[in-house]
Amino acid sequence: MHIADITAFYARESGGVKRYLHAKRDWLARHRAFRHTLVVPGPRHTVAPPGTLYLPSIPLPNSAGYRLPAGRWKAREVLLAAKPDVIEAGDPYFYASAAVDAALDLGIPALAFCHSDIHTLVRRWLGALPAQAVARYLRWMYARFDRVLAASNVVLEHLIEIGVSNAARQPLGVDTAVFHPNRRDEELRSRLGIAPNSRLLVFAGRFAAEKNLWVLEQAVRTLGPPYVLLAIGSGPHPPRGTNVIILPFQADASALAALLASADALVHAGDQETFGLIVLEAMACGIPVIGPDAGGVRELIDDAVGLRVRPKDPAALAAAIDSLFSADLTHLGGAARARVVRHYDWDVVMPNIIAHYRAAQHRRTAPRLDVPPVREWGKP
Repeated sequence: MHIADITAFYARESGGVKRYLHAKRDWLARHRAFRHTLVVPGPRHTVAPPGTLYLPSIPLPNSAGYRLPAGRWKAREVLLAAKPDVIEAGDPYFYASAAVDAALDLGIPALAFCHSDIHTLVRRWLGALPAQAVARYLRWMYARFDRVLAASNVVLEHLIEIGVSNAARQPLGVDTAVFHPNRRDEELRSRLGIAPNSRLLVFAGRFAAEKNLWVLEQAVRTLGPPYVLLAIGSGPHPPRGTNVIILPFQADASALAALLASADALVHAGDQETFGLIVLEAMACGIPVIGPDAGGVRELIDDAVGLRVRPKDPAALAAAIDSLFSADLTHLGGAARARVVRHYDWDVVMPNIIAHYRAAQHRRTAPRLDVPPVREWGKP
């Protein structure tokens, strides 16, 4: 099976979508029955990595490397030339129509993976009328796909709410060989210039407003020493404080895993996450997680692997952090690791994604039972 992924959500410092696509590529490469092609916006006159095709695009300033697609017709031509057996579109915007059109021309299924809840964001920031327009567009666009995948129940419920009837829940996965407790670096605290007995909290992700990093900042300020927040990423809204340490975005998964495994717990305040891949990556590294009781994150954690707290409440987060360190962190981290290995390892998740592809292929080739068969000319 030849699988083509196309998305505009791909940049130098992009997070969960890019890690999903690269993990999928690596998993498919280890299985001879599959071939993978990644179609993404890229710079002109630049040779793409093997298995990747760049599309014409314009760089977006101050966007950590994101690019604006220059047109969908070229995307359709590239997909047609690649001749995949199934196409997955990673966004419903610039390339979605190209994916559907190419799939129709090739006679193959097209699936969409809903990585962002744009309808909820528009409703929150712009109001009901613009949100209704977005809902109509999404309902129309997603109806053209054979199936729409949603990583969490919260996204699935929103899709159903706006009338997308062909949606199904499909969680993302983690490479548990890369994100592993044995990545722990006992020298990290020394290199960071903090005491060996510091209680090291970690956050990794884009420093954007929707991540609510001010909540982490205030909670850590309230707690004071020996708590230290290690914030990994880039963006316009980094957390600040005397007990906050900033490290740049980590493009290498092994380097990110080493930082996660070397911390005591992951803290996350984003209440608009459609999934929360970094939560699973931290759990795979054997550390507990404290996150908001909202969004996709709330579906990944409970008292067995960490704590859920009231969103946007620094005092509640500070109390939860203090409470967590009264528990057995080793036991919580071990339970977190076991959960990810059991339910979210790519060897568990990817066969389910392949099953969606095969089901869509079957529906495309199955005979229609509600119409009579076409008879050849001159035969009864």
